[in-house]
Amino acid sequence: MMAATAAIIGDESTSITIGVKLDEEIRDRLKSLRTARQRSTHWLMREAIREYLEREEAIETRNREADEAWADYKRSGKFVSHDAMASWLDTWGTDQEDHSPEIER
Repeated sequence: MMAATAAIIGDESTSITIGVKLDEEIRDRLKSLRTARQRSTHWLMREAIREYLEREEAIETRNREADEAWADYKRSGKFVSHDAMASWLDTWGTDQEDHSPEIER
């Protein structure tokens, strides 16, 4: 294992340094990409961490919203049937585009 460090999160005045142990394969891949992209290893690691966090936070947001929607459905019993939704979606992009379906109970 090789150790790598990167200052992450924020600008230089608010950055912190975190050590990350990388195996040789990942280290070699970073070196190759660093050369190809003409970027520093530091920049590549920061970008990878930023993209990972954005993706994972978006997943967490979707999961939370789904849980909230499920709790709302269990509380209210309101829904739109599959058939009503499918019929409405079939009208999208046509001259007969319809209004959204009514909520059922």
